[in-house]
Amino acid sequence: MVLVLALVAALWLLASVTADHMRARGIRSGFDFLLDPAGFDIGEGWLAFEPSQPYWRAFLAGLVNTIRAAVPALVGCSLLGLLVGVGRLSSNPLVRGACRAWIEVVRNVPLLLQLLAWYLVLTEFLPGADEPGGWAGIAQWSKAGLALGGEGGPLLSPEYLALVIGLAVYTSAYVAEVVRAGVQAVPAGQWEAAAALGLPARVEWREVVLPQAMRLAIPPLANQYINLVKNSSLAVAIGYPDLVSIANTAINQSGRAVECIAVLAAVYLLLSLSTAFGMDRFNRRALRHGG
Repeated sequence: MVLVLALVAALWLLASVTADHMRARGIRSGFDFLLDPAGFDIGEGWLAFEPSQPYWRAFLAGLVNTIRAAVPALVGCSLLGLLVGVGRLSSNPLVRGACRAWIEVVRNVPLLLQLLAWYLVLTEFLPGADEPGGWAGIAQWSKAGLALGGEGGPLLSPEYLALVIGLAVYTSAYVAEVVRAGVQAVPAGQWEAAAALGLPARVEWREVVLPQAMRLAIPPLANQYINLVKNSSLAVAIGYPDLVSIANTAINQSGRAVECIAVLAAVYLLLSLSTAFGMDRFNRRALRHGG
């Protein structure tokens, strides 16, 4: 309680001093600008936005775009991390070595460089928009992006695809190590009991090992998922209109830098707390049902 009060007092003092300095320099402050027309467009997203709409809706569109990229990246890194983590424990030295190389390479190259590399691949090596590639009328791909359902379907831009792929691949290396540690933490007696029952290896992993390993892995996985959500802020480097990109444009348009940064901090804090809350509920449910 004392720490919380001290933190609140420090934040109030910081806000008060900042407001005094801004008034002394004749800089306008306050959040009233959120109701003004934004005056800029947002290239893509699920939430339609026009320049005549207010800043608060632009921030909301940026938040929706952030969630739109983070959720599929979370699913992708979980599946890929599970495969690589189990592969790290394979008896096949080739598979084991390939999975270890994946982890070492991916987690030791900065995420920003990986995002730029994926963006380069998608915009340089895919066919041109006038001659797109395709598969069975289900999807078409070109430098303009990935069209689901063929021509005329929803279009996923190269910026969006680079962000989702980059976040999923980068975080998968950390998820794999969490999975590997969880599997190795399963008591030896569980392995021996499964072997004594004569269970096939596939059933042993699916019914005995992985449920216990994933229950142990949930707390550290929560940290990785929170990191993924925060790392999505690097989307601004490849031009995807996420929350940070919208805030940068809003700062340039309105001049309210302190207020826009405060909105950013509050939203990312809310996203992180929501992710932690969701994982905590999932962990409690797993403990209650025994895996």
